[in-house]
Amino acid sequence: MEKDFSVVIIGLGNDYRRDDGVGLYAARRIRSQELPGVRVVEGVSDGTSLIDHWEQADSAYVIDAVRSDTDPGTILRFDALSDPIPVDIFPAYSSHAFNIPETVALARELGKLPRSLIVYGIEGVEFSTGMGLSGNVKEGAEEVYRRIVAEMGIRQLH
Repeated sequence: MEKDFSVVIIGLGNDYRRDDGVGLYAARRIRSQELPGVRVVEGVSDGTSLIDHWEQADSAYVIDAVRSDTDPGTILRFDALSDPIPVDIFPAYSSHAFNIPETVALARELGKLPRSLIVYGIEGVEFSTGMGLSGNVKEGAEEVYRRIVAEMGIRQLH
């Protein structure tokens, strides 16, 4: 069976833990563009599923909230094929029960990495129960959306 996409966007997080939903928000913004050849996945719950989604693509983007002691909305970008991803910045209380850096290492060992794997982290500030992103965090998600669309070489439609 031939795949109908070459790029996968994977948004991680939990809409009910405030800024933890930033990866989902950014992924949905990309989905709203209905871009040909782009598949958007929301809320992967384990590392094996994450690998399954990105190994089918030529390029993959993973978007998640981080806690790196920077200003809310700060964007961190890692080329997972060449840059080390700090283990301690992705929150342990996030909705997914896996660690992105360890999942990347496992995929590397199994030979299941796409040709390009970019991980975006957006600094969150509010992770309590509730819905809605903090102002600067939402702005960071909008910027990640613009960057990914630009990296894919696609003009923003709306």
